[in-house]
Amino acid sequence: MNKVYGSAAEALDGLLFDGMTIAAGGFGLCGIPELLLQAIKEAGTQNLTFASNNAGVDDFGIGILLQTKQVKKMMSSYVGENAEFMRQYLSEELELEFNPQGTLAERMRAGGAGIPGFYTKTGVGTQIAEGKEHKDFDGETYILERGIFANLSIVKAWKADTTGNCIFRKTARNFNPPAAMCGKTCIMEVEEIVEPGALDPDNIHLPGIYVHRLVQGEHEKRIEQRTVREA
Repeated sequence: MNKVYGSAAEALDGLLFDGMTIAAGGFGLCGIPELLLQAIKEAGTQNLTFASNNAGVDDFGIGILLQTKQVKKMMSSYVGENAEFMRQYLSEELELEFNPQGTLAERMRAGGAGIPGFYTKTGVGTQIAEGKEHKDFDGETYILERGIFANLSIVKAWKADTTGNCIFRKTARNFNPPAAMCGKTCIMEVEEIVEPGALDPDNIHLPGIYVHRLVQGEHEKRIEQRTVREA
């Protein structure tokens, strides 16, 4: 089965529909599937729910979909760098489901493993726990968190072979593996596609069984917060 597509738009063909849930990899501006996000913007798909650590910045990452009002709900853990995100949330134009970062990662991983829910101590006694089932284990209180089962996963890797076995580069690994696992269909954009056998099996971060479609492209290297010291 050929997994390699000529462009992000081709890779998304037949998968997008209004009201769908998308799991997106990345942390800040590191390892985000920018080509696929741009293609979703151009497709005009509406009322999207995104499970993603954050929403990029105003003009990059998921932020470009907030600008066009294509996102209905965010399931995120950090939203501090996006002014439009904040504006839409405070004006009740955007639904927001806050998740502690570890909980969000585990909800994605659980979905990928077919686990419908798990108990965690994180969030007990806070707003995170409101409306969730509580259960005591060995004298400690835990809350039930549900696994995330997305219609589509979009992720970014460094290298992949044509079967989808891939390597993430350094911190760009972040949320990409669990995000890739929890989607019914996973599309991965990469900087380089190689032939099977070119990657050391011991270095594979995500096996190709989770990846359904691949696209190669040029990526912009942005810095979210540039900090320099005086001369």
